[in-house]
Amino acid sequence: MHRNTKLAVSVLMATSMIALAGCSAADAGSDSKTLKIVYEKTDSFTALDTLFKKIKPEFEAAHKGVTVNLQPIQANDDDYSTKLALSQQSADTAPDVFYEDTFRLRSDIDAGYLLNLDGHLDGWADWSKFNEGAKGAGMGDDGSTYAVPLGTDTRGIWYSKPVFTKAGIAVPWQPETWADILTAARKIQATQPGVVPFNMYAGKGTGEGTVMQSFYELLYGTGDSLYNENDQKWVVGSKGFKDSLTFLDTLYSEKLAVDPSDALDPNVWKKVFGELFPKGQLGGTVEGSYTPSFWQKGGSYEWPAYVTDMGVAAFPTQNGDAPHGVSMSGGWTLAVGAKTKNADLAFEFLSLALNKENSLWYDINNSQIAVRTDVAADPTYLAANPFVAAVTDLVSVTHYRPATSDYPKISAEVQAATEAVITRQMSVDEASAAYDKAVEAIVGADKVTK
Repeated sequence: MHRNTKLAVSVLMATSMIALAGCSAADAGSDSKTLKIVYEKTDSFTALDTLFKKIKPEFEAAHKGVTVNLQPIQANDDDYSTKLALSQQSADTAPDVFYEDTFRLRSDIDAGYLLNLDGHLDGWADWSKFNEGAKGAGMGDDGSTYAVPLGTDTRGIWYSKPVFTKAGIAVPWQPETWADILTAARKIQATQPGVVPFNMYAGKGTGEGTVMQSFYELLYGTGDSLYNENDQKWVVGSKGFKDSLTFLDTLYSEKLAVDPSDALDPNVWKKVFGELFPKGQLGGTVEGSYTPSFWQKGGSYEWPAYVTDMGVAAFPTQNGDAPHGVSMSGGWTLAVGAKTKNADLAFEFLSLALNKENSLWYDINNSQIAVRTDVAADPTYLAANPFVAAVTDLVSVTHYRPATSDYPKISAEVQAATEAVITRQMSVDEASAAYDKAVEAIVGADKVTK
């Protein structure tokens, strides 16, 4: 699934060159050198490609003999990560700088793909401008930093005001419990045939989107969790896990969400953003803070009316218990490859991409929540879209995925459980039991807790 992200073109500051002033042509030496920059690019995510294309000539002009070889990978998140891992197998194909999902970071550190950046960060004045909490996103188990965050995100309920109004539901809308969501969805179903009342992703097709934009909002709202941080063990036999699957089962069995065949399509999100919402055919969905970037000018699905037609609400806890909302946060980073032969140059390219001016542009055009304090305080950032304040407020109720090397395998099992339920291949109890068994097989009996 998309990670969510997007757009397009804008000015990327002449002041970028200042960051390069300290490195003259002589620094690069007379030998020809090539920096391989590997990153994801999709129909909906072009912001990083745009940024790198701007940086490339600036960087090459400041470093005689250096060629920046941009290598975008046209793939969704999961396929991108697979292809990136394959490229890391050989020094001939391994990237010098690459785009890295935070949830794969620990496993990729363990695999030896990322360069330890501590020495480089010590000499980078801008590092002090990064939010202390955000810095942890790029940290390994050893306490060293291996990647620098591009931005972060939160998740909430995005809903159509016209659809809700036609159903007799007052807006702005803020559900207090899961039952409130089902009540609203059933009202929409009863009053507007052909409209999808309330979608939540499920199944393996949407990959990490299934858990980040759906299942975890449910699970963490029950009071249970995926992983016990204190015991450092994975939770099995969880009532909250079953309750979460039951909620998805209700949505899909009552035809309140998209058809299961659509849910299994990795590109269902394109239908959500490009068709259903703009055409008034969807009541609500759980999605990320980056959502406006699809509809903004230059976005994949430009829709100026989103400013007035859309609303955003916090996803509620199961029974309205405090803290009265649930969000998930993730994000992507830039890292330097462990096999690079030009570590200093690679880090210079990374630091140029993440200076204040370029970070500001990227966060605005990709609807990211800023991780640099100077960007977060910038008036241009604060005025980027009408929902910046609301989605930023969700940071106070957000959760993060377990930062362990086992996590990607666990996530895949959660996705499989949701798919088994919505396609009626397994009951909730059967899918939950299959998940518990799979987790124990992955991590070992001594690493699970009930």
